Amino acid sequence: MYTEPDASAHDFPEPFTVEAQGHSFTFMPDGVHRYAALLACINDAKNKLEVFYYMFQDDPAGRPVRDALVAAAERGVDVKLVVDRFGTDADEEFFQPIVDAGGSFCFFNPKTTRRYLIRNHQKMCIADEEMAIVGGFNISENYFKPPEENGWTDLGVIMRGPCVEKLREWYKLVRDWAKNDKAQYRAVRDMVREWEPGDGKVRLLVGGPTRVPSNWEYFIKRDFNDGKKLHMVMAYFSPPRSYRRLLRKFAQRGDVNLVMAAKSDNSATIAAARATYSKLLKAGAKIYEFQPSKLHMKLLVVDDVTYFGSSNFDHRSIRLNLEMMFRVEDQELADRMREFIGSMQDASEHITPELHRERSNPWERFKRWIGWSLVSIVDYTVTRRLNP
Repeated sequence: MYTEPDASAHDFPEPFTVEAQGHSFTFMPDGVHRYAALLACINDAKNKLEVFYYMFQDDPAGRPVRDALVAAAERGVDVKLVVDRFGTDADEEFFQPIVDAGGSFCFFNPKTTRRYLIRNHQKMCIADEEMAIVGGFNISENYFKPPEENGWTDLGVIMRGPCVEKLREWYKLVRDWAKNDKAQYRAVRDMVREWEPGDGKVRLLVGGPTRVPSNWEYFIKRDFNDGKKLHMVMAYFSPPRSYRRLLRKFAQRGDVNLVMAAKSDNSATIAAARATYSKLLKAGAKIYEFQPSKLHMKLLVVDDVTYFGSSNFDHRSIRLNLEMMFRVEDQELADRMREFIGSMQDASEHITPELHRERSNPWERFKRWIGWSLVSIVDYTVTRRLNP
């Protein structure tokens, strides 16, 4: 019989570094290390800080980060901060000390119009043009607390190498649009469509509200079509039909391992994910639900390719939100990340076909239908219509 792991007994690995394709990647699975690294990045900056977060809260975690940005500006660092208006509860007054100290601040899509529902979901902190911290975490205390204190399980990555300059190029496009009061929303769609991710082993892929597939969509579909082995950890999982079909075909010919959320801040997203389990299990996929805490991670490993960044695997992240994912083609990195995902599977409940059938009573099926309807039909359909 399965026994749910005690959250306090789950230990994340210490930060680990992998050198790959001329880059250094330090992965931080633990919130305490992510927070310390972010503050160190800001406190150690000498010349420039370029920062964007979907969520930046006025709370015990957000205030010290804000104050560190203020201190950086006061010592002469060129501080630029952009936050998404939809995701951020803090008001403009909270960020005013950064401006007073000589830095720059603005909201992405600040006006409450219909297009306000299309979100910029990215997260990045770039320091001195040479290193960056990226991943799925926001600036909110929930993302830095340990599992036993109901913190999110997420992933932060310190990266150094040529792709940092590519990230700066993308940041400038986003910030220039946000700073321009007269910028049209179609310019955001053009940014996504026209983005060149590079042609090397490390690429910065972006997605957003376009009618044509973004480069993030193009590469993940191509890798799914050709792949033999997939390991995925995903906070929100309710992909469009074409992706579900690709995953089933993948599972029929290869090895598919999916680590999903058992706990979340939004029960509808868990129900929506569970609505996809039956066909995936029938195709041969292995599904696990992570038990120690709420899951917010976005990580995929397809054969020798690793993806990490801000994008969930749902309708909104794939087709509507502004998202970014790094694609790194490197066998050593892929092997190390599969090992890490394996440790998360060990702390998860294995959802076998038998267990899923046992739990599929009428009330559970109804909850899955409601969850799927809310997450993948109502939210997606309403917002897509705002994206002419």
